[in-house]
Amino acid sequence: MKTYDVRTHGCQMNVHDSERLAGLLETAGYVDLASLPAGERPEVADVVVFNTCAVRENADNKLYGNLGQLRPAKQKNPDMQIAVGGCMAQKDRGLIVEKAPWVDVVFGTHNIGSLPALLDRAAHNRRAEVEILESLEVFPSTLPTRRDSAYSGWVSISVGCNNTCTFCIVPSLRGKEQDRRPGEILAEIEALVAQGVVEITLLGQNVNTYGVEFGDRLAFGKLLRACGEVEGLERVRFTSPHPAAFTEDVILAMAETPNVMPSLHMPLQSGSDKVLKDMRRSYRSTKFLGIIDRVRDHIPDAAITTDIIVGFPGETEEDFQGTLDVVREARFSSAFTFQYSIRPGTPAATMSDQVPKEVVQERFDRLIALQEEVSWAENRLIEGREVEVLVAPSEGRKDSATKRMSGRARDNRLVHFAVPEGAEVPRPGDAVTVGVTYGAPHHLVADSGIEGGTYAVRRTRGGDAWSALQDVPHGSGKPAVSLGMPSIGRPATKPVTPACSVL
Repeated sequence: MKTYDVRTHGCQMNVHDSERLAGLLETAGYVDLASLPAGERPEVADVVVFNTCAVRENADNKLYGNLGQLRPAKQKNPDMQIAVGGCMAQKDRGLIVEKAPWVDVVFGTHNIGSLPALLDRAAHNRRAEVEILESLEVFPSTLPTRRDSAYSGWVSISVGCNNTCTFCIVPSLRGKEQDRRPGEILAEIEALVAQGVVEITLLGQNVNTYGVEFGDRLAFGKLLRACGEVEGLERVRFTSPHPAAFTEDVILAMAETPNVMPSLHMPLQSGSDKVLKDMRRSYRSTKFLGIIDRVRDHIPDAAITTDIIVGFPGETEEDFQGTLDVVREARFSSAFTFQYSIRPGTPAATMSDQVPKEVVQERFDRLIALQEEVSWAENRLIEGREVEVLVAPSEGRKDSATKRMSGRARDNRLVHFAVPEGAEVPRPGDAVTVGVTYGAPHHLVADSGIEGGTYAVRRTRGGDAWSALQDVPHGSGKPAVSLGMPSIGRPATKPVTPACSVL
């Protein structure tokens, strides 16, 4: 019995790709290291896979640091294998093996399905195998998948990106946008719901440009509405849209489809129109704020989150003040904030007027302070309200100490709630209605149940699915491997290969 360990860095796309890598390895006969009892678990798995990110500067340092830590294990057990995939592998290719010659396999974003064969080839040939494809051969959803959650699932609707943001390396690593047909997506969602999933998240680099391949610019709004027709599907989320392509029909679909959640992640990147132009972000701050206003007109309780980059080349203090102004006006519930870092191969990497590190840090600190102030004020407004929480196995580091459980409200805010003594204890995947007693900067506390207020548990099919997995002896607590979703419609015609002939 050989064990595997998939280590994931980066975005939700990588998280879902790692579920596929796990499915491929399990189908090939490997066993998840984490599923073994602690006393039977080897210190290091037989196969360690790094699914990497290349968006931030420290991604390189993180990868090579982790590879260095594994070198002694590889020296001790030469049959152990190390594989590197994802965006960093697509970017660095053979350089990874040059820097870390103890790596056995390097594979890219377009051929994750090749991993088991590459591992076998590397073992047989006793040399590193590097295989990088320039375009996608098979849509990833056709691959075996080992989902992390019994009640919640990712569903890819597209891969790749057609934008040319000057700071971003993703388009060159993930390729041009390719869209799945709506029937295939809905078939996968229905299959997940049949397995007990009550929440799905639609994934794409730019979900609201979905439909570009088959010429329907309203396709994403239609897809959201179609999700509303799936019986048993309680929560629908999506990430991430692009402000330039965010249209009124999507806002209306969100507002009019009950199981589409009142949460929206809308990347701002900068509040300065000059910086947005330099970034090749084809919208301006006025348009961005207009989208936020229209969303709140139709969905008053929507929680809106964002991404912001500080210190883009040429950013002045005036430009940065523009970002602070938008943050104050937009009232984001939270923000993912980043200090600009040079990514080789992007246009921004060669721009003049790179902002000094100390200036970037000082601006970053001011932005963090402002957003924390805004987040705290917005969360305090929810005190006294009742929220429905989809219970998670554990999302709070202090849950055991505080005797609380955790989960996500419909607007995706993290909620820590108290269970009254003697009351029904919900299972992960169940829904709990509680009253918010305190709004902290990064979460909500809901102790209403022990203060004489609301506490109501609703058992769900998601909770049933989670519970069933806990009864499996020596199981991992994760769902069984699904064999991937077949394509819908007529298969592609393959070219006729002429028979061999003797001349």
